[in-house]
Amino acid sequence: MHDGEHFNLINTTKAKLPRLAFVDFEKMKDAILGKDYDLTVAIIGTKKMQTLNRTHRDIDKPTDILSFPLDKESGEMFINPEYTRIEAKKFDREYENFFAFLFIHGLVHLKGFDHGSTMERIEAKFRKQFGI
Repeated sequence: MHDGEHFNLINTTKAKLPRLAFVDFEKMKDAILGKDYDLTVAIIGTKKMQTLNRTHRDIDKPTDILSFPLDKESGEMFINPEYTRIEAKKFDREYENFFAFLFIHGLVHLKGFDHGSTMERIEAKFRKQFGI
């Protein structure tokens, strides 16, 4: 676990996380949501992810990432590394690259954007900034 003032990363699995997880993720969070935004990122297994997806989105299957704003200044993100590996292959991306791609995607959702061209432009800007 990495405890920054406003960033917590909790790995509840035995999955190997990308090298950049502890340094760049906090920089990404600060760039997109601001330094004062409180974010907890939980790395969870497939069964737990499926349960969250079913409970909150009424979709009874696992997914790679879910983001939940708690209020304007805090949120939670759940990432399933096993499913992320599968999805990375579908998009012909390396695991670490796709993990960071998803993290940026989740941060932009927490910023208040929904899928669409505006969200894609914002994500592209930050992917370029961080070399993703």
